[in-house]
Amino acid sequence: MTTLDEKLQSLKYAASKRKIKILIIGLGSVGSYLLDYLLSAKDSGIELHVAGRRKEKMQSDVNIVRVAALIRNQNRSTVTIHGNVDLNDIDSVTACIRNCQPDIIVNSSRAYSGLKYGTISWKNVRAYGIWAPLAIKYTRNIMEAYETVESHAVVINTSYSDAVIPWLKSAGKAYPDFGSGNLNHLIPRIQFAVADLYGITDYWNIQVTYAVSHFHDVVISKEGQTEGVSQLIEIRYKQDKLEPDLNDVFAACKIPMPTDTKRNMMNASSNFEIIQGLLDTVRKGQKTHLHCPGVFGEIGGYPVILDGTGDRPRAYIDETYFDLDHMRRKNRESIYLDGIERIENGVLTYTDELLEKCKLAFGASLPKQVHFDEIETTAQFLISEIIEKNQR
Repeated sequence: MTTLDEKLQSLKYAASKRKIKILIIGLGSVGSYLLDYLLSAKDSGIELHVAGRRKEKMQSDVNIVRVAALIRNQNRSTVTIHGNVDLNDIDSVTACIRNCQPDIIVNSSRAYSGLKYGTISWKNVRAYGIWAPLAIKYTRNIMEAYETVESHAVVINTSYSDAVIPWLKSAGKAYPDFGSGNLNHLIPRIQFAVADLYGITDYWNIQVTYAVSHFHDVVISKEGQTEGVSQLIEIRYKQDKLEPDLNDVFAACKIPMPTDTKRNMMNASSNFEIIQGLLDTVRKGQKTHLHCPGVFGEIGGYPVILDGTGDRPRAYIDETYFDLDHMRRKNRESIYLDGIERIENGVLTYTDELLEKCKLAFGASLPKQVHFDEIETTAQFLISEIIEKNQR
């Protein structure tokens, strides 16, 4: 598989010669918000492509976003629709990627649409890792198609990347380069909280460097506490180190949010941030600081640098304040609370605690381990035995 640095170099070359092609796979709420944000960027140097099964519905969704963006005098990009793309059919996905030849791919698809899985799992088992086989299902198919085409596109994944990307990597498969959302959603809450504590009005100048998995994004956002786990976080304001009481900071991160599709504005914004960072890196030679789950196939979430200041752009995990081993340990400690004991050699192992909770809450017996070739059957088990039996 081509390295991320090699992909960045290819992206830089493409940007110097033509418009950058961005393919959004799945035009649900995340994809639609992302399309809106990209059209609002007034960027005539990108071509936008959207792919999904129902062309008529996608055409309707694209139309309203295009018209709304032009009313604001922001739309400068073309949008091409690729219909009849069935994410259950790898050949269908392969044909789409081969036809489009994208430079950046965003997977915003969901194997079970119209439901936030956390509305079922959090109140019952307080863990999201249960859904990993469902989250990986379409990502696996997209990456298999990607490998068949021998694409060099940078790939961004939106579904539980803390576990999905390392699961693919551990199985020796092609895997997305970046995950969006999760940890990324917690950073602005922390910036707002710290700004309030210190009376800082330019809260965007508060720099947060943080390594933690999806579980703590949820428990801090929902409950304002860390479950007693110390956090690996550095907070600075214009380079000056701040040392607030973290209990106060995290308590202030508990702010109300909708649980319907409006919540996906954050995930779409996370995708937009990564895309904008990539474009600024290869076009302008800038350096961008991101937070991404699953980056480089690592379990959990990490601070990441996109660096375009040298002759060749590169990406790396930011070890300015924390070394990689320390970040890995902290992420494994966090994701254990999300119900995942480990991911090795293509096998995801659930924690015993999650198995017990699922049996008590749902009357369902999860397997202790899910091998890579059991993803499909386990995903269907989650749908039939948990989702369909426990929806409101």
